[in-house]
Amino acid sequence: MIIKTPTKFFLVSGIGEGNTPLTAFDKALLNAGVANTNLLKVTSILPPSCKEVRPFRLPFGAIVPVVYALKISSTKDELITATVGMGIPQDGKKPGLIMEYSCIGGRKESERILCEMVEEGFANRKEKLKKIKLASAECRVKRTGAACAVVVLWD
Repeated sequence: MIIKTPTKFFLVSGIGEGNTPLTAFDKALLNAGVANTNLLKVTSILPPSCKEVRPFRLPFGAIVPVVYALKISSTKDELITATVGMGIPQDGKKPGLIMEYSCIGGRKESERILCEMVEEGFANRKEKLKKIKLASAECRVKRTGAACAVVVLWD
C-alpha cells in the first residue's frame, strides 16, 4: 500500500473523559471528529503547496495520516493540554513543518512553547516563516482525561 502525498490538511482538537486512558483517548478523538478511522501517525512535514480545508467527515475505516499531540492523566483536577502547530514557509514550493507538544498546564503556555519550537525548526532549516497555525485542547481532569490536537493530512 502506498499513500499519496497529501494535498489538503486541517487541524482539529478534542477532549475526553473515560474509565481508562484508552477510552479517554477514544472520546477525545470522537470530540475532535476523527474517530472511526485508522490514524497513521507520521513525522512532521507539511508537503509543499498543501492547502488548508475546513474539517470534513472522514470515511469510516480510512487510513488517515496524522500528526497529533496527546496528553492523558488520571490525576483529578489536573489541567492538561495538547497542541499541534505548523509553520507555513514564505516560499510555497518548500515544505512546512508540523510540531506537537503536550503538558500538564494550560493552553497559553503550551501554545507559546509550540510557537518557539516551530520558529527553531525553521531557523534550523534556514527557511523563512510566513505564519504559524495552531490547534489546542485543554482538559480539566475528572476521572481519566485526555486532550488531543491533530493535523489531518489528506489527498
